[in-house]
Amino acid sequence: MVAGYALDALFGDPRRWHPVAGFGQFAAALERRMYQPRRTSGAGFAALAVGVPVVLGGVAAVATRHRPLARTALVAGATWTVLGGRTLRREATVMSRALRRADLPAARLRLGHLCGRDPATLDEPELARATVESVAENTSDAVVAPLVWGAVAGLPGLLGYRAANTLDAMVGHRSARYARFGTAAARLDDLLNLVPSRLTGLLTIVAAPLVRGDRTRAWQVWRRDRADHPSPNAGQCEAAMAGALGVRLGGRNVYFGRSEVRPFLGDGPRPEARHIDRAARLSGAVGVAALAVTVAYAATSRARRVTTGWLVRGRSPFPFPVREPTNPVGRPTSPVEAKRR
Repeated sequence: MVAGYALDALFGDPRRWHPVAGFGQFAAALERRMYQPRRTSGAGFAALAVGVPVVLGGVAAVATRHRPLARTALVAGATWTVLGGRTLRREATVMSRALRRADLPAARLRLGHLCGRDPATLDEPELARATVESVAENTSDAVVAPLVWGAVAGLPGLLGYRAANTLDAMVGHRSARYARFGTAAARLDDLLNLVPSRLTGLLTIVAAPLVRGDRTRAWQVWRRDRADHPSPNAGQCEAAMAGALGVRLGGRNVYFGRSEVRPFLGDGPRPEARHIDRAARLSGAVGVAALAVTVAYAATSRARRVTTGWLVRGRSPFPFPVREPTNPVGRPTSPVEAKRR
């Protein structure tokens, strides 16, 4: 996982032949065959589309069970594939530069790389707000959540989470076509992000001083405003980011064909280009902290699994021979005596 995170930090998303894009093509083909405007059809679609990567990850994990180098390469490659931290920060930087140059047409054109809002009428503060909110939410979706599920479930967790998150982006939004068919995909993504989004919020608060933020204010805003967001997870990340940066997020969001009015999160001015730069740096710090937390969890949970397996199956967790127990005169004890001892 550390190696995969380093690859993402160095190179970002592959420019061509990205596996997630390949999964998107597979999911789109599956949707064409299974689509019906019913929730049961959507549930079957989500189960099959997510189940295939999970099974493939499980098969790969079993096949490399006794091949540590192959397992390392697979986990590193999968981690690199499912992470998107460098790309997220790069897109935020491009948006910040466009706004600093007062190049609104370029900024509006670039917004589609971050979120699905209609940028046609957005001014500089609204473009900055959309970017900061996207950075906050995608720090969980594209960085923290993959690391959490990789630590919990290894290869199947990495691939399964990215499949579920991709499906949510494809069919989980509110539209006439996906109002019922996309319900299962949206709910699955919500479920898988319950813990990662809250971890993201807490790590954002902890890292706030790194971008000249106030940790106490971030904590207060997070506690007060996180439940006001219509999403059970996005509010956790956005409220913490608003408190850490000292800005006010939320308001009217215009999508293609519909609009939503969301409660305000945080206290302070509307975001500007400088807040985008701080949000990107904070996102990077949260990613590093999440890596440390999840790798520590994976290491300790691995130790517990080995110990538990030893206790249940009677096998030694050590890769080297263990000396036989001896009696006081140095002779090997009988099995009965050894057990009693």
